[in-house]
Amino acid sequence: MGSKSNRSRRYSEEFKRDAVALVRSSGKTVTEVVREIGVSAEGLRNWVKQDTIDRGQGVPGELTSAEREELRRLRR
Repeated sequence: MGSKSNRSRRYSEEFKRDAVALVRSSGKTVTEVVREIGVSAEGLRNWVKQDTIDRGQGVPGELTSAEREELRRLRR
């Protein structure tokens, strides 16, 4: 049985974009891609969902990445 850390990892934006592109272009499920690249299924699903929102295809009212970043900036 492998040892897993409870600390969350930070992935680069480029890595996230590449992972989402792999899901979208390969015809593979999120679960299959997760097994290949070694990230959590929940994380990859969140990245795919956020990408959908950023493309303007999400549910009305959901914040894009740019809007989230602006809110973070304003809170500081």
